[in-house]
Amino acid sequence: MHFDNNGYVLEGGLDPLLLTEKYGCPLYIYETAIMKNQYDRLTKAFALPNLKINYACKALNNLAVLKFFKSLGAGLDTVSIQEVRLGLMAGFTPNEIIYTPNCVSIEEITNAVELGVRINIDNLSILEQFGSLFPQYPVCVRINPHIMAGGNSKISVGHIDSKFGISFHQTPLIHRIVKANSMKIEGIHMHTGSDILDIEVFLQGAEILFQVAEEFKDLEYIDFGSGFKVPYKEDDIQTDIEELGEKITARFTQFCSNYGKNLTLMFEPGKFLVSQAGTFLVKVNVVKQTTSTVFAGVDSGLNHLIRPMLYDSYHKIVNISKTEGRSRIYTIVGYICETDTFGVNRKLTEINEGDILAFYNAGAYCYTMSSNYNSRFRPAEVLIHEGQDYLIRRRETMEDLISNQVAVDIFD
Repeated sequence: MHFDNNGYVLEGGLDPLLLTEKYGCPLYIYETAIMKNQYDRLTKAFALPNLKINYACKALNNLAVLKFFKSLGAGLDTVSIQEVRLGLMAGFTPNEIIYTPNCVSIEEITNAVELGVRINIDNLSILEQFGSLFPQYPVCVRINPHIMAGGNSKISVGHIDSKFGISFHQTPLIHRIVKANSMKIEGIHMHTGSDILDIEVFLQGAEILFQVAEEFKDLEYIDFGSGFKVPYKEDDIQTDIEELGEKITARFTQFCSNYGKNLTLMFEPGKFLVSQAGTFLVKVNVVKQTTSTVFAGVDSGLNHLIRPMLYDSYHKIVNISKTEGRSRIYTIVGYICETDTFGVNRKLTEINEGDILAFYNAGAYCYTMSSNYNSRFRPAEVLIHEGQDYLIRRRETMEDLISNQVAVDIFD
C-alpha cells in the first residue's frame, strides 16, 4: 500500500477503505506485485544457474500465497508435517519441498519420508535413528555455526546456546554416524537468525559452511537459510541484497570450482518475500484520554498481531481515513485483556472513532501467529493480484470457534 494523490491505494489503484466495506474489519491484505518484486530481486542478486529460492511458508501459509510462489518457480521451506501437506496441496512436488523441523519425533520425520520430501536433520540423535531406519534416503544436515546474529535475541538461532542445528565442532560425530549407516548426505544447511544487517555475518557463516561442506563428497546443494532484513520505517536500515548477492555468488562459484561440481545454492526467505506485501486494517473503537495518554483502541489485539508484544517489533501505523488535517500523538492499543500495545506515542492525523488505521509490514508472521485468545475470531485475508481483490480466507464465526469442541451432557 502506498500514498498517491492524497489517498492510500493498493496495487491496481484499489481503495483499501472500500475493501473494509466489502470484507469488514479487521482485515489482512496481501499484494502479489510486491512479493514478485522481492522474489525477482533475489534471483537477480544471486545470478547463478543453479539457484533455488525456497519460500519459508511459516511466514504466511495461505494456500493462495503458496500457489503464487509456486508459479514464480520457487520451492518451499517447511518446518512441520502440516506445512509439508499444505505444500503438496498447493501443487509443489515432493522434490520441491524441504522439511526442516527441530525437536520433532522420529515418527513425524518418518511421515515426511513417506511423502517423499527432502529432509533436513538438525540433531545427532535423530540423524542416528534416521540412518538406521532409512540409510538410503538422502538427507541434509543443519549446522550451527556459533554466530550470534539477528535483530532480536528471540530470532537469533545460530549461536552456541541455540537449540537449532548441530555444532560445526561435532562434524566428526556426523561423519561417524554417516559412515556407520552408509548414509547419503545431499545438502548442508545453516540459518543464523532473522533481521540480519551485517553482510559480514553471512560471509562468516558461509566460510564455516564451506569448511563443513568440503568434507562431504556427494553434495547436491548448500542451503544458506535466510534472515534478510526489510525496512519497517522511513529510512530504516535493510540488508543490501545486491551487495550480498555479488559477494556470495563469487565465493560460491569459487567453492564449486574447488569442489569439482556445480552445486545448487539455496535460500529460504520468508519475511523478505512477504512482509512488505501485507497490510493490516483495523477500525478504531474508542479514543480514550487519560491524565497522561491518549489511547486509540482498535478492534484487534495480540490475538491477530502479536509481534509488537512478543518481539518489540515496530510497525508503521497510519490513519487512512484522514490524510489531511492536524496531527496528534496517540498510543495504539488492542481490545484484548492484556497489555497489547501496538505503538506508543505515534503521530497520526487526528483520529475519530470509526476511522480505519493501517499497519504496514503485516505480511510475515502476523496471521500465522494469530489465535482465538479471548474467544475472538481471526480476521479475513484478501489477496490483491493484477489489480483484482480475492477473498482467500473468510472471517471466522462462532461455529468455527467451537467446531472441534465435543459437547458432553454430564452437567445438563
